[in-house]
Amino acid sequence: MATVTSSRPYHIIVFGASGFTGQFVVEEVARCAAEGPGGCLKWAVAGRSRPRLEDVLSQAAQRLSMPELRTDIEIIVADVSIEESLAMMCQQGLVVLNCVGPYRFYGEPVVKACIENGAHCIDICGEPQFLERMQLEYHSKAMDKGVYVIGSCGFDSIPADMGILYTQKQFKGTLTAVESFLTISTGPEGGSGHDATWQSAVYGFADSKSLRQLRKKFGHKPLPVVGARVKKRGSVFFSKEIEQYAIPFVGSDPSVVRRTQRFLYEEEHQSPVLYSAYVGVGGLFSVVKLLCGGLLFWFMVKFSLGRKLLTMFPSLFSFGLFTKSGPTMKQIEDTCFSIMFFGEGYSEGKDPSQGQPNAKICTQVMGAEPGYVATPATMVQAAITLLHELHSLPRRGGVYTPGAAFSKTSLIDRLNNHGVKFLCHKSALNLLAHYSLKSVCVCVCVCVCVCVCVREREREGHIPFHIMLLWFYVTWF
Repeated sequence: MATVTSSRPYHIIVFGASGFTGQFVVEEVARCAAEGPGGCLKWAVAGRSRPRLEDVLSQAAQRLSMPELRTDIEIIVADVSIEESLAMMCQQGLVVLNCVGPYRFYGEPVVKACIENGAHCIDICGEPQFLERMQLEYHSKAMDKGVYVIGSCGFDSIPADMGILYTQKQFKGTLTAVESFLTISTGPEGGSGHDATWQSAVYGFADSKSLRQLRKKFGHKPLPVVGARVKKRGSVFFSKEIEQYAIPFVGSDPSVVRRTQRFLYEEEHQSPVLYSAYVGVGGLFSVVKLLCGGLLFWFMVKFSLGRKLLTMFPSLFSFGLFTKSGPTMKQIEDTCFSIMFFGEGYSEGKDPSQGQPNAKICTQVMGAEPGYVATPATMVQAAITLLHELHSLPRRGGVYTPGAAFSKTSLIDRLNNHGVKFLCHKSALNLLAHYSLKSVCVCVCVCVCVCVCVREREREGHIPFHIMLLWFYVTWF
């Protein structure tokens, strides 16, 4: 368990606490203060402006009915452009929660300062270029210093990354492939994201070529494909799993999951899982709107003027999905997310090199609004897990994904207690793991015949139809 000292007085420092997401992280840290080492989490907030940080603490004190936040929480003034201020901040805390984005512009100085000054660093970055470059350039340095740098600890990408590990643990046998489907439900006012997320997407797409070049520098060999290959889906398709149109998910989840699977394969000698991520977009009208907006976005990010216009008018070009003011509290309260994981593999005792997969599984990760409720919860619980279970993390430092860092910890249990639920469903998919196609067809035929017979018995004045069906369901299944 990590402990504070007189020279390093804080368990957690929230850097960028006055930013839009940072304000919600501050409230979540305050709510979880009793979960710190020894039942008391010592923490501080940091950022460029002391008055703005004071306002954030006053707002949190009012919203949470914790007046002590106005006086008991220390404020640290630090700026990413001033190296000395970052060093002084990092020297005072065990874990720095970095909420300052876009990370491609402001993330590296914080990672560098944390490593040089012995503070663990956790961020909520969803930018693959930044995440993978930090691993390439700072992994060895972090290992030498015994510092953990764990990126993408928000909605990007803890639900997906830990969701795959959860699915693997629930599966009885060798899991070989998983498809995930993200759906987001909103209330009557709809939903929206903050401008900072939109900026990350704009510059990420504009710089996609550098990501391919970056990955070549790792020199990785392709991970082995265990079992039969999964058929790829189209760019737009109707998903029977979520009963709406879906497209490939272009966020950081696939990148993060692949890195985790590589780590577990190379370091833990676990069988890698082939992962494909999709997101539901709704009906045909939504598909048409998405295609038109997507083509315009793809064209404009290629030019500096286009990128400038996209970042100046996020609401216009995103059809209201992103705004400079961010979502309202009502929008946040009415929004929730669900990720369904549909996996397949080989049951216990079955050789993956022989034949097609014979077992399936369905799991789910669900929670409240992803950007400003689920993200603070996952970020803070990642930090608390690190503080309590440092001995369960890999090696003695380095740059890791959430799955690589927390695969042997209680993070999933902690998330279940904080509104991010991990569920394993007993559904018709599971039946296919135990019965052949012929057996399933026989079951269907028998069910139809029984229903016909039961209906005839009811017409003759015998046992009521619904009672007979209930008896049949209980005895058969």
